[in-house]
Amino acid sequence: MKLRLSLLFGLAGALVFSAAALPAKNAARDSSGLAMQEARAEGLRLKGKKAYYPADKWDLSDLPAYVPDQTVAGTIRLWGSNYLVDGNLAEYWEKAFQKFQPGAKFEYHMLTTRAAVPSLVFGVADVGIGRKIKTEELQLYQRYKNRDPREIVVATGSYNVTGWNPGFGIVVHRDNPLARITLEQLDGIFGAERLGGWVGTDWHPEFARGPEKNLRRWGQLGLTGEWADRAITPYGLNQRYSQASWMSDRILAGSDKWNERLRIYANYAAADADGKGSSMGFGRLKRGLNEDLVRDPSGIAYVGSPVGPNLPPELKLLEVAETSAGPYYAYTIENLRSRKYPLHDEIYAYCDAPLDPKVREYLRFILSREGQEAVMRDGKYLPLTAEAVREQLRKLD
Repeated sequence: MKLRLSLLFGLAGALVFSAAALPAKNAARDSSGLAMQEARAEGLRLKGKKAYYPADKWDLSDLPAYVPDQTVAGTIRLWGSNYLVDGNLAEYWEKAFQKFQPGAKFEYHMLTTRAAVPSLVFGVADVGIGRKIKTEELQLYQRYKNRDPREIVVATGSYNVTGWNPGFGIVVHRDNPLARITLEQLDGIFGAERLGGWVGTDWHPEFARGPEKNLRRWGQLGLTGEWADRAITPYGLNQRYSQASWMSDRILAGSDKWNERLRIYANYAAADADGKGSSMGFGRLKRGLNEDLVRDPSGIAYVGSPVGPNLPPELKLLEVAETSAGPYYAYTIENLRSRKYPLHDEIYAYCDAPLDPKVREYLRFILSREGQEAVMRDGKYLPLTAEAVREQLRKLD
């Protein structure tokens, strides 16, 4: 029987999928990879063509207009993240770029971000686009090329669209008195003592820390009364998911030494309560991270896209700061777009050096006002700020 599948959004920011009819051996849920792939594809078809934000939400007049440095022609081969072609952004960029560079053509192989860097290594791509490069991908590139790839940030991650690199919120039970938290405190909560940490393929022993910085009781974060001696229960995602490695890099100094009590969750395809597999919502998840956290006043989780139906009324978001000196920022679309909120995400383009002229012109276009207007028109990623654009343009010189 063919599965009729639709998408539910899990509080953890990982995708949790729903199926109207699953095999009899597991009517409630299916954790097999192929079932989740089919459910994922169905969900992306539903979301991909929708714009979640107004096409004129931000004034981008402070971004530089695209002025070609030279006329280019030929085919630009793009590999990597499917989200560019599941949505409209790849097409928007192509059509707008061709107004300036009519000789440019495009070839797309966009099925997974995991192909972005290997495609460069083996010479089948001109640009690889996707999430932040992982250690094993960088090592692969270095061993074949004896150098690092060129890395360009092309957009800021989404505010509330799962899959499109949404930012991460820190979520606790609404009864918890805590209102804000720092990245160092998150390391203390989610991490453990370590001998060092990774930046790319470089090991840094200066990132070591001892067990005295572990935070295992809410009183260690300043809570008093009945909360002072209450144990902290951390919630997160399966360590094989890219979100977990991203959080390790961001708050654990790339150590991968997590709290020994970390509760980890994975994706699964689950039958809808009504058997129709047709709706989105928090309440249909069975024994997932979100439901467990609602029942656990002592819990804390890192959460992708923690807004709207993904955040039930029993939970709340904390303001986050880089250090105790502040400032602290709430998880809002403006704070993500301004990149002030510390746990915003990004999407990257990777390419070889020296840059092919047509690749350089294409990336200069993406980093222009017209290129970021296309990001805004697509309505899922957030457009870069002028400061971020200037920083990325310097990498193309």
